[in-house]
Parts: sequence; structure tokens; C-alpha cells
Amino acid sequence: MLIDIQCYLIVSSILFSIGIYAFLTKRNVVMMLIGIEFMINAAIINFVAFSKYDSNNEGQIMAIFIIIMAAAGVAVALAIILNLYKHYKTIDPNQVHELGEK
Repeated sequence: MLIDIQCYLIVSSILFSIGIYAFLTKRNVVMMLIGIEFMINAAIINFVAFSKYDSNNEGQIMAIFIIIMAAAGVAVALAIILNLYKHYKTIDPNQVHELGEK
């Protein structure tokens, strides 16, 4: 069975919708970060799908760079979350009112 590009785009749009829902509704910074990662993965699926049906490797190369940048972004975000928890003893973004020095 041949999978056409619409299947990839449907999966990507569902994954992107889940990411937006997770980012907008969660009260936890870690879950918001996971929602952002879902949205990035949806974009990667689009790049690879269009690269497959355009018969070049530019989309796949771009997807590898996006994965590398997302991993670096997650490392920075987790460091920020750990510092936020160390100072405020919570990772709820609504309970942190001031990000300056105490």
C-alpha cells in the first residue's frame, strides 16, 4: 500500500493540534515544553514528507538541523526550569510573578 502525502499532512496537523492544546491548557512549564516539541515534530514531518514527494533531500537535511536546534533549545529550557524551581519552589508559570532577584 502506497502512503500519499495527505496521510503525512493529516498526522502532522493532528500532532500540531495536540501541541497547541498542550501548550495553551497546561499549568506546568514542562508540559508546555512538551507541547512545543510536538509542534516542532509536526513541522519536521512536513519537511520530510515534502522532501520525499519532491524527490530531493533538502527537506530531510533541514529536518536534521531542526532536530539539533530543538535538542539545544530543550537543554536551555530545562536549565531555566531548574533555576525557576530552585528559586520559587514551583514550575507553575502563573505563580511566578517576578523573574528578577528576590
